[in-house]
Amino acid sequence: MEGVLVSARKAGTPVTVTVVSDRDGRFDFARANLNAGRYDLAIRAVGYELAGPGSVEIGTSGASVELKLRRVKDLASQLTNTEWLMSMPGTSEQKRPLIECMSCHTYERVARSKYDADALLAVLKRMATYANNSTPAKPQKRAVDRKFEEEALRKLAGYLASVNLSKGVWAYPLKTLPRPTGRATRVLITEYDLPRRTIAPHDVRTDAKGMVWYSNFSENTLGRLDPATGANRDFAYPAVKPDAPTGALCLEADADGNLWLSGMFQTGLVKFDVAKETFRHFDLPREMNNDASQQSMVMPSGSRVDGKVWSNEVSKQAILRLDLASGKYELFDVFKSLPGNHAPYGLVADASNNLFFMDFGGEAIGRVDAKTGRTSLYPTPTQRSRPRRTMMDAQGRVWFAEFAANKVAMFDPKEESFQEWDAPTPYTYPYDVFVDRNGELWSGSMSSDRILRMDTRTGDSVEYLLPRPTNVRRVFVDNSTTPVTFWVGSNHGASIVRLQPLD
Repeated sequence: MEGVLVSARKAGTPVTVTVVSDRDGRFDFARANLNAGRYDLAIRAVGYELAGPGSVEIGTSGASVELKLRRVKDLASQLTNTEWLMSMPGTSEQKRPLIECMSCHTYERVARSKYDADALLAVLKRMATYANNSTPAKPQKRAVDRKFEEEALRKLAGYLASVNLSKGVWAYPLKTLPRPTGRATRVLITEYDLPRRTIAPHDVRTDAKGMVWYSNFSENTLGRLDPATGANRDFAYPAVKPDAPTGALCLEADADGNLWLSGMFQTGLVKFDVAKETFRHFDLPREMNNDASQQSMVMPSGSRVDGKVWSNEVSKQAILRLDLASGKYELFDVFKSLPGNHAPYGLVADASNNLFFMDFGGEAIGRVDAKTGRTSLYPTPTQRSRPRRTMMDAQGRVWFAEFAANKVAMFDPKEESFQEWDAPTPYTYPYDVFVDRNGELWSGSMSSDRILRMDTRTGDSVEYLLPRPTNVRRVFVDNSTTPVTFWVGSNHGASIVRLQPLD
């Protein structure tokens, strides 16, 4: 069998290494340099489970093992969010609201529920009271409930009741994606389990020393992982709002290598001095700070230019800018002339510290001129695309994920032009993109458990399946290795994932 993921984990360690079987069914851990000892074994191949053996003893000269698989009895337990969306009947508009659900939990929870439409309506209203930085391991209530349209929720509840077990059985066949083949099998994946299930790694990045840093979406800690040993260290910073949800979303580095976190519901921005291992919190002014205030993004990369750091204010659909010298914030009402729902989200700054932002509520790429404060909006070719996270390449081009459009895209500010590429798998809903030194684009999502690697010059792509369910958020590529190394956090799985392509 080709495309079976085989994982080995040495007893008593937090590190799991995974390879993929080739077209002859062979798998080889030679590149992983496993030490002698006993290793627990696991597999991932939709429709199958491991019959045996469950472990292997590796000696100084290695070991050989033949794995046997059997058909799984409960196929539904293995489906990804993408496969649930493929299986569920209904129109794209009926399924569109579901893309919000996977931020906190899988679709399996919905599909296995037995509630009718009225009971589901009550559930949906209750869900709106939870913060978006909730996970199954740590639900967190909002201080201020989100607003919702009663009729929209009622329609969604009716649809969910038509695809769950409220009538006793699923009235549709379960569909699965094929196993990896060809290039998708030539990969080495290492997963580092973190010490607490409540850790929710959101943004992940490496530093010049090879250490891996990550933001924790559910707790007020900045994490550091040593990939050589698997050792983890938490750097805790205080909660400034004890009654508000904790945890940070965005993690970015400034030109000096210091790390910045967006405060989320704790509000404000947090700077971590890497050399001194100390935090500094930049509080919001009292007139801006209320129970609804939220900073989800931070962009400090151009702060050397003018002493300013960019952020956003979610509750006001606005952009913020922090003056480091005075500690004062400036607010830019970037959507004041537009009706409807808008949300500045992914941020990136150019060499002059002009800001580019994604309108996650709509379809525009925005630019704020650092000197004049003037805002320009550029609609994406695809309507209602909901652009999400972004990065800028050496040419000043803005690359981003079109979350709701199932596309990845590029905006060239010089030409004021766009290019878009479809994600090869339906219902992927890309969260973020990263373009590496070779010009290849990498992406991931909360839906498919697959990592996309695309050559945008040719459109050729490969998707690497991850060994466990992996709620992917921010993606990062370390360009200092050969080949490049891909890193991401498993937001609901309390682990950090390293993917090394073998070509």
